[in-house]
Amino acid sequence: MKSRQGLAIIGLWIMAGWCLAQGPALQLAQSYEKGMALQGYWVSEKLDGVRAYWNGEQLISKGGHVIKAPAWFVRGYPDTPMDGELWMGHGRFAEVSAAVRRLQPNAKEWRQIRYKVFDLPASDAPFSQRIQQMKALASASNAYTFSVIEQQPASSHAALLQRLDKVMAAGGEGLMLHHGDSLYQAGRSDAILKVKTYQDAEAVVVGHTEGKGKYRGMLGALVVQRDDGRQFRLGTGFTDKQRKTPPPLGATVTYKYFGKTVTGLPRFASFLRIRNDEPLAEP
Repeated sequence: MKSRQGLAIIGLWIMAGWCLAQGPALQLAQSYEKGMALQGYWVSEKLDGVRAYWNGEQLISKGGHVIKAPAWFVRGYPDTPMDGELWMGHGRFAEVSAAVRRLQPNAKEWRQIRYKVFDLPASDAPFSQRIQQMKALASASNAYTFSVIEQQPASSHAALLQRLDKVMAAGGEGLMLHHGDSLYQAGRSDAILKVKTYQDAEAVVVGHTEGKGKYRGMLGALVVQRDDGRQFRLGTGFTDKQRKTPPPLGATVTYKYFGKTVTGLPRFASFLRIRNDEPLAEP
């Protein structure tokens, strides 16, 4: 195995190259915690799909790549920018991810995908008004492949947890809270909060460690790096198949955790999946 220092340098080179790609300026969520005021927030289901930005002409990935959707899929879409999720249904992230990454769209796959819109980046109205604007766009369009994610007023913490339990029981991922008075602003903000039974985040693989005991000759742990440059290991959450063929250097992975340590690193972090929802580069 290569040294951690060498792997870290390789990882930094990879990340530097990625920084050259310019993705759309999207609004990002923080995590909800018990005790936060819920007054003024709208609640919706958090869909486990592929984030997609409609710029009025084509769908763009979070990383700034054009998503090769079939022409018929986006026919009738408005020229207004929209933010949403390409979704196939609960537990089907791998399928929608595979479909989105193809250079040549597979019609059979795209017939199962829907674009679930949850915001309007170009609107200068507060979110409560943007909900009505989204509904108006959907009503005026003859496109059947996009719709607006249902929004309901949030009430109490207990009611929020009850709805979370129902969503999780149905195979969902969690909930989203969006403050009705907030404007669409790029970057992370408490105007949007994600509600889950655990926290999750993404990091880039910069190294591998070899396993011991029954995992000898396989992956022991991934060495991953956050956006702030801090590194840590993910040693749990893998299947035996994933340990035999682990995520490669440069891959973005999603991990779950339960709070942070006193040093600011994720507590009880474990691997969830490779976040391979970016379209492949043109040859």
